[in-house]
Amino acid sequence: MLAFIARAMRQSNPLSFVLYWGKGPRWTLATPDIQCLDFLARLADRVEKAHAPGASLNLIFTDTHARHNGHAEIDINRYFSEVDIAARKRGFDTCLLGDLVRGSEIAAGKELHDENVPQAVLPMLIASARKWYRGGGSCEQGAIIYYRMNMIERRAVDMAFPWSIFITFNGSEFRALLPQHLPIFYMYSLRRGTCIKPWFLPLHAAPCTAQSPGWARAQGDRS
Repeated sequence: MLAFIARAMRQSNPLSFVLYWGKGPRWTLATPDIQCLDFLARLADRVEKAHAPGASLNLIFTDTHARHNGHAEIDINRYFSEVDIAARKRGFDTCLLGDLVRGSEIAAGKELHDENVPQAVLPMLIASARKWYRGGGSCEQGAIIYYRMNMIERRAVDMAFPWSIFITFNGSEFRALLPQHLPIFYMYSLRRGTCIKPWFLPLHAAPCTAQSPGWARAQGDRS
C-alpha cells in the first residue's frame, strides 16, 4: 500500500480507491447507504488534508452478484441507479462489475468450473448464501458458483484499476475473493464499530455496533 501511496504522491495524482458495492433485499436507496457514502466521503476529506490532489473513489456495483442471488433486473437497475446518483454527488465514480468482466481479456478464456473452493472459505460462503441466496439450486451450489465468479471478477478488477487501493467491508478471512495484486484497506462501513454492509440493512435501520474494532472486521457477507 505504501508503494501505491508514494507513486500517487510522486506523480501528484489523487490517491485512487476502489470498492465493491452490492445489493441486498432493498430495491431503493436508504439511510444506511447515505451513511456509508458520507463515511467514504470523510475518508476522502482526510486524504486531501495530507495529500493536496486528494482521493478518487470508484464504486464497482456488483450486478453479477445480484443476479446470481436471484434479484430481479428491474430492482438491480433501480437500486444501483439511485446509489449512482448519490455517489456522484459526492464526487465518486461508478461502474458495473459485469462491464469490467465483459471488457477484460479473461472473460472468454476462463471457465467457472476451473476453480476449487478452499475449505477454509466454503463454510463462510455457505452460511452467507443461506441468508441471501435466492437463485437456482442449493445454497451450497450457490456458494461454489459465487466463489468461482469472484475468481474471474477479481482479475478483471486488477486489470481495470492497477494502481488503486481496494477497500473492503469484509474481514481478512475473505481475502481470497479480492483482487490479488491490489493492496487491501479493511475499513468499517458506516462508522467505527459498524459490522454490516449498508445494502443488507433495512430502510431506516440503526447500524449494529461492536465494543472492539476487530469485531467488526471479522464479520462478512457476500455482496
